Amino acid sequence: MNPKLRPQYHFRRTQTGLDAWNVARLIRLSRDLPTLWVDPCTISELDQNHWYMGPSQQPTPRSLLEHMQLIERSDLSFPIILDARGRVMDGMHRVCKAVYEGRSAISARQFSQDPAPDYVNCEPDELPYVESLFSI
Repeated sequence: MNPKLRPQYHFRRTQTGLDAWNVARLIRLSRDLPTLWVDPCTISELDQNHWYMGPSQQPTPRSLLEHMQLIERSDLSFPIILDARGRVMDGMHRVCKAVYEGRSAISARQFSQDPAPDYVNCEPDELPYVESLFSI
């Protein structure tokens, strides 16, 4: 599949600063992992700051509306991606949709060893977000 997508990143604070993983690469790397089912209510990121990592990112009413639209449009047929500890690397909008709909399980793929980040000690606003064609 070659959809035209805006690059998306998973961000995580580490000892080195704010690191980022390209979600398209995570999807490719997790493609052959077994699918498992997890209770979306047990996802710890539901109670953490998951989306607002950069200094310019704030949970404004407008940004919350944007996330609500993404949650509504999310497709639960695609598995979420979890790191080796079970933390969400891709799919938080799907997790939110599953919880909102009262689902008891959501499909997931989990790494046994986390892939290296694509960017180390980065700023979200400085990463490339140019639309491009890439293979997932």
